[in-house]
Amino acid sequence: MSGRPLDVLEASLNEPVTVHLKDGDAYYGVLAGYDQHMNVVLEEALDDEAVPGDIELRQVEDTTIIRGDNVVTIKA
Repeated sequence: MSGRPLDVLEASLNEPVTVHLKDGDAYYGVLAGYDQHMNVVLEEALDDEAVPGDIELRQVEDTTIIRGDNVVTIKA
């Protein structure tokens, strides 16, 4: 795997991720999809225990689409 952003996202499909946004919010869910603009689709994560406890997160409860313009980081 190379370190290109889209390759990293491809490797993280169907895995829990944390998405940090420009406004300081962070969302936790399973990466269900993405596109070349870094728009991401998150689904509800089934494992609540995997939510990191050091930051305040909004856990996705339904299918959520986040526009790539707002994304600062995506952490697997």
